[in-house]
Amino acid sequence: MVRFHLNVSRTIPDRFARLKALERPSTLPLSGHEVPVWNPVEREPFGCSSGVAIGSERLALILGASVKRNRHGEHLSLHCWHGDYAPCAPDAAAIRLLAPDAPEDVADAQQWLFLDTETTGLAGGTGTYPFLVGLAWWEGGGLEVEQLFMREYSEERSLLAALAERLAERPVLITFNGKAFDWPLLETRYRMTRTIPPPAPRAHLDFLHPARNLWRLRLGSVRLSQLERHVLGWDRGLDVVSELIPRIYLDFVRGGHADPLVPVFHHNQMDLRGLARLSSRVLSLLSDGERSSQDALELYGVSRICERRGEVKRARKLYEQSIASVLPTEADHAARAALARLAKRDGDLARARELWEGTLGNSREGYEAYEQLAIYYEHEAREPRRALAIAREALAQFRRANQVGTIAAATFRRTKARFEHRLVRLERKAGQTFLDAFDA
Repeated sequence: MVRFHLNVSRTIPDRFARLKALERPSTLPLSGHEVPVWNPVEREPFGCSSGVAIGSERLALILGASVKRNRHGEHLSLHCWHGDYAPCAPDAAAIRLLAPDAPEDVADAQQWLFLDTETTGLAGGTGTYPFLVGLAWWEGGGLEVEQLFMREYSEERSLLAALAERLAERPVLITFNGKAFDWPLLETRYRMTRTIPPPAPRAHLDFLHPARNLWRLRLGSVRLSQLERHVLGWDRGLDVVSELIPRIYLDFVRGGHADPLVPVFHHNQMDLRGLARLSSRVLSLLSDGERSSQDALELYGVSRICERRGEVKRARKLYEQSIASVLPTEADHAARAALARLAKRDGDLARARELWEGTLGNSREGYEAYEQLAIYYEHEAREPRRALAIAREALAQFRRANQVGTIAAATFRRTKARFEHRLVRLERKAGQTFLDAFDA
C-alpha cells in the first residue's frame, strides 16, 4: 500500500529551524562554508550532562527521529519523503548494458533500493562501522528516505537486521561505488555479527562506472556532488566535508554531542537524492542516447559502453554521431580509432582507412593508425611502396616522440622493433614490385 506523507516539509534542512534560537559559539567546516555547532565544552541547553544517552535524545528531538526495536535491540530511524521524484522506467536493453546477467524483472524500478552509508572510516576493513545507513525507494510520486542510525556500537545488529528486512522487500540494490565500498563493508559487518546472515541482493546496479564513462572526460572528477551540479543542474548547497564525517561520529560516541551530526544526516539524504536522479539520467542515455542527448562526450560515453557489451551496431552509430558533434581532440582521436576498429570488423575498409588517415600523429591512436594503414596498403590495396612510406613516417614520429619524452621508453622500444621488422619486409616487397614492373 502506498503511504502518503501529509507533512511533506519535514526534511532535515527544515529541522535546522528548531536550533535558531539557541546560541552556537563554534563552527564546523563545510565544503566552502561554515555551519554553527555546539561547543563541546559547554553544557547542553537543558542542563543535562553531555553523555551519549542525552546526546541521543537530543539528536532524535532535532531530527524528529524515533527509536525502532527488533529482536536484536534498538536503533534510531528517521523517515522523510521528497516530492517530484517520479520513478524512471528503464527498458531491459538499458539494464543489460549495466548488468548483462541481471534478470529481466530488474527493470522494475519498484524493486529498487537505493543505499548509501556513512562510516567510521573511509578505508574499509573489519574495524570500520557503517553507523548511518541511508535507504531510499520510489513511493507515492516521490522518494521515500529512511535512515538507520546506531547511537552506539551495540546497536549494530539491530541496524543490520532492519537493513536485511528492507532488502528483502526491495531486492535490487542501487549504489554509487557500492560494489567497491558500501556493500562489501556491510557484508563484512553481517559476518562479524555471527548471527545475521548477509542478505543476497537479486541484482546490484552501481552507477559509478557508467558515470565515469559518460562524464569523466568532461569533469575530471565524478564525485556525486560534481555530477549533481554539472550534469543534473542541481546544487545541494551547504554540505559537510566527507572526510570529517568519521570524526564527527566518533566525537558523538565519546561525548554525546548531537548537533554536529545533523549535517551528516543531511549529507546522506543529499547523496540518496542525487543517486536517484543520476540513475534516471544514466538510464535515459543508455535507453535512447541518440535522441536524449546532443552532448558529444555523452554520446561517446554511451558508445564505449555499448561496444564493451557487444552491441557493436549501436556503438558504431553513436561513435559516428559523437564525432559529428565535435569532440575534444583527445576524445575525437579515441572515438575515431574505436570506430575504425568496428568498421574494419564489419568489412567497411574504405571507412576504416578514412578514419585512420584522420588520426595519424603522435598519440596512442596515431601509432595504431600508422600500423593499420601499413597493414591495409600491404595486404588489401597491394601497394607495398605506399605501406613502406607510412612505416617510415611512423618510425620518424616515434623517434621524435622519444626525443621529447612524450612516449614511454618501453612503449618506444616495443613499437620501434615492431615497425622495423615491418620495414624490412616492406622494403623487400617494394623492391620486388619495382623489379617486376621494370621487367614488364
